[in-house]
Amino acid sequence: MNEATPQANRLGIVVGGSLTRGMEVKLDSATPIEEMAVGRYVVIEGQKSRFFGMITDITLGTTNPQLAITPPDVSDPFIAEVIAGTSTYGSIHVVPMLTISGDAVSILEGPQPVKTVPAHFSVVREASEQDVETVFGEEDEKHFYVGTPLDMETRVCLNIPEFVKRSNGVFGKSGTGKTFFTRLLLIGMVQKKAAANLIFDMHNEYGWEGTSEGGRSVKGLKQLFPSQIAVFALDEESARRRQVKTDCIVEIGYDEIEPEDIELLKDTLNLTQPAIEAVYQLARNFGEQRWLEGFFKLSGGEETKDLLDRLSIHESSYRNLRRGLERLRRLPFLVHHARENSVQRILEYLDRGMNVVLEFGRYTDVTAYVLVANILTRRIYAQYRERKEAAMGEKKAEPYPLVITIEEAHKFLNPEVAGQTIFGAIAREMRKYNVTLLVIDQRPSGIDDEVMSQLGTKVAYLMDNERDIDSVLMGISGKTELKTVLAKLEAKQQALIFGHALPMPVVIQTREYGSAESYKEFGFRDAAELKKKAEEDIKGLF
Repeated sequence: MNEATPQANRLGIVVGGSLTRGMEVKLDSATPIEEMAVGRYVVIEGQKSRFFGMITDITLGTTNPQLAITPPDVSDPFIAEVIAGTSTYGSIHVVPMLTISGDAVSILEGPQPVKTVPAHFSVVREASEQDVETVFGEEDEKHFYVGTPLDMETRVCLNIPEFVKRSNGVFGKSGTGKTFFTRLLLIGMVQKKAAANLIFDMHNEYGWEGTSEGGRSVKGLKQLFPSQIAVFALDEESARRRQVKTDCIVEIGYDEIEPEDIELLKDTLNLTQPAIEAVYQLARNFGEQRWLEGFFKLSGGEETKDLLDRLSIHESSYRNLRRGLERLRRLPFLVHHARENSVQRILEYLDRGMNVVLEFGRYTDVTAYVLVANILTRRIYAQYRERKEAAMGEKKAEPYPLVITIEEAHKFLNPEVAGQTIFGAIAREMRKYNVTLLVIDQRPSGIDDEVMSQLGTKVAYLMDNERDIDSVLMGISGKTELKTVLAKLEAKQQALIFGHALPMPVVIQTREYGSAESYKEFGFRDAAELKKKAEEDIKGLF
């Protein structure tokens, strides 16, 4: 059992409740109700077990209803103290989530899900740092520190190997800290060597340098882990201006764009369904690899008219398709023939356990983002699938686990296209082919329900849209209580985390990122420190 006695940091006693609804706890008169906060942890000392739970609501009560109609004069401190101890009281609603027993088997297996309730009048106390550590584990080769519980200094850790086994999501409205936390998750995966990462960096936040919520510059992954991160760029000019050292400049050839890639851009390019059907007809006519180049060569004269008649493509569909594809043609990274196979280069890095950040530079238009992310991911996933199946059949080594990070996830995973896109397939199949997703979005309600239900671990920042909140909490036990907790989060750098990589939901103040001290915790050494160490090593030799 915990070294803390039932009287240490005592808050009150259990006076009612149920397994499904949670426990009602009457606070002691000496417990300041204003110090209670939704999301904080408490421990209920049962007769045989300790129940680890979360405060989900706080209420005021009276033993005499007349007091609400004719409030007493509490200007006299003595009267106020007497009433507070006898006629009025505070109470908290606690949802027990885990039990911690004192027997040897329970100590080895760790905290277990709650299957019963504590007895009436069981003592309730604040959770100690040792309690939190027992539940969430210490930072080690598997566990990565992501933040601290509310009003506590104890570290909450994620089990990173378990985290990468499934697709996961980070959600919240703009400005709450999604990008900030995603950096932490990526650092955790790099540090624990749990998976290779392919990051589609739409806003240039993860590679060489990013920005904090306050607008100041912070180090990106490449600065922290130069030997483990490769930066690929679509926009060479932008990378040069930002003084980013790139490992490869990405080009995409016309021959790499398939009809399925255009179908995914239907809404973005304002294409009609007949125009999409025309793409497939053109591919059958010119060939899968030459259809786009063949289309751009059409002059619009009699030869074009004859082709359209032969393929039964209406002229209005042709004009609609022409307008849409001309938008693609203006993207500088789209060329007739790419100088090298970008997919193959990326795979070479991922095979070595390297992490690849693909920066989009100035091309933050969603058209470029959806096109490039879909093209590269479909081909990379196809190769991972082949390797996984070959490993199963021939007993070869399996491909190294891969996590693909995408922002604006609803563009790839909305109900209309989730069944068609490779991202939808990856989310549904989870670890089947050693490829999972890390999705970041401020509109989770725009993501297909089936995909949301498959996400293993979710990080939820403050959201003010009811549909978004319902979408994030879909299928979780205790949804009503967690909805209350989620609504009370602060506007920045407070998040509710729950799912596969954690034993229970937790509200955290996210870990510091951006100071010199925080960089050192990640293992970063600046030039001055490296020079000093080199000098010390030389002195040691002589």
